Amino acid sequence: MVCNRCVLAVKQTLEQLNIPYKHISLGEAEFLADITPDQKVKLDEALHRLGFEILDDKKAKLIERIKVLIIDCVHHQNGEMRYNLSEMISSEILHDYNYLSNLFSEVEGTTIEKYYIAQKIEKVKELLVYDELTLSEIAFKLNYSSTAHLSNQFKKITGMTPGNFRKYNQNLRKALDKI
Repeated sequence: MVCNRCVLAVKQTLEQLNIPYKHISLGEAEFLADITPDQKVKLDEALHRLGFEILDDKKAKLIERIKVLIIDCVHHQNGEMRYNLSEMISSEILHDYNYLSNLFSEVEGTTIEKYYIAQKIEKVKELLVYDELTLSEIAFKLNYSSTAHLSNQFKKITGMTPGNFRKYNQNLRKALDKI
């Protein structure tokens, strides 16, 4: 689960299956009691239809927690990261960062840093399309050291400058009164 709509979809699924839960957050669900094997099969099938899967493997759960932390940090914290990524992940998951980094790379085929950058670039794209913030404001919001750093990273990943991306996407959008 990577967004609030995902959490809502899981809540609705659990309610439809009459499975009582204590808490649902991004990437995690806590039940009031152990679920039966039959309930687990039905839940797995229902979640699979929604594009989700149940993670029982401890390593898979760690990877999912890392992804959820990064997604939350990039898409929901609005530039309020108080310390560096490795410290944040290590302190939240309570594991050595080197272990988590090696595990993530082994399982995902990319580094935590590259995953983090990819998430940041997706957020930059979103903000560019909304066209409400300047590039400097976007750089500040996403904790880039400078607008130039953001621009260089954006071009390296997407193959175009943020300005070209914004211009291209604005040409694709219609004004609301023209729809």
